[in-house]
Amino acid sequence: MHAKLTYAAFGWLTFTGVAHFLIDVLSQHFRGKRVPGAETMLYYGLHSAFALGQVLFGLLCLWIAHRHPGFLADRAVAALALVAAVGWAAISFVFMEYWQPKMNIGIFVVLLGAAIATAR
Repeated sequence: MHAKLTYAAFGWLTFTGVAHFLIDVLSQHFRGKRVPGAETMLYYGLHSAFALGQVLFGLLCLWIAHRHPGFLADRAVAALALVAAVGWAAISFVFMEYWQPKMNIGIFVVLLGAAIATAR
């Protein structure tokens, strides 16, 4: 059960990061939804960094989970994953007006908590 929850948590993080990048960055850029300017550059920069950070962290953790299935049993690793989740939650609550990134991080936190709880 622990392995499935670990893959679910970090798979969800990777999937939502890719979806966020496709919807909030590429889709809006190709449709020309935002006028060029400093605000648009900051919008794309924030959402690109947010989404690609999720994708990279999720892929790295999926790779580690494949190589070492019980890696969340280590307190330092679990703390690092929780700090990353809190960071993404803070960014989404402070800087993003949409509710979808908040919900996605909430689901990730629940899945991550379940994976950590079953690792011990």
